[in-house]
Amino acid sequence: MLKTFSVTNIGRRRKLNQDYVYTSEQPVGAMPNLFVVADGMGGHNAGDYASKLAVNTIVERIGSTDEKLPEKALAQAIADANTAVRECAGKAPELEGMGTTVVAAVCVGDELHVANVGDSRLYVVSGHKIRQITRDHSWVEEMVRSGGLGREEARNHPDKNIITRAVGAEDQVKADFFSVKLKEGDLILMCTDGLTNMLEDEEIRMILDGARDIVEKAEELVRKANENGGRDNISVILIEPLG
Repeated sequence: MLKTFSVTNIGRRRKLNQDYVYTSEQPVGAMPNLFVVADGMGGHNAGDYASKLAVNTIVERIGSTDEKLPEKALAQAIADANTAVRECAGKAPELEGMGTTVVAAVCVGDELHVANVGDSRLYVVSGHKIRQITRDHSWVEEMVRSGGLGREEARNHPDKNIITRAVGAEDQVKADFFSVKLKEGDLILMCTDGLTNMLEDEEIRMILDGARDIVEKAEELVRKANENGGRDNISVILIEPLG
């Protein structure tokens, strides 16, 4: 059993919401549930189109396959989404160069299976600790890992939004996969960088710790991100595994 809530918000600076979210607590194909967050990129409405197309393709693919292994099902679905975005971009000049981040998750019992492309994130919050499960595919993250940038310097770097992987960017896409053993009381947060660029991880944890229920938690995260500037679209999925 899962309790979930999702919200997407245009923020304070953008004229269009290029984020797209999908949640299902019910089975999708052979998967017992499915959660996806995407943050599109591209001029005009191309980013909006890319994120929606990618998420819908992932949902359709998983819904139509009998693959029972979450990693394989997600890998196939993300590959199909990459093909769909590439083909669509090739047919319309105004959509050329579009792409999207994707972070997708499936809960199987007490095991969380995660796939990630780009810099949208999944966290697990346990008590007073927040843990980023996904690793950003971004230029600044690569510089941090190589020792070229400090973590604080990276946070405020002018090139922090340059991502090194996206669905639709290349003929082939490589997703990273993670598996997490969940404990009682854990809370799963999936989000776009419109949240994490406006709030430090510890601020996020404190908001989640202080709000009363899952709805208030999500809405307070969005409110605070907007209060801090709201420079991008903000999307949040919260998942509470219940026993």
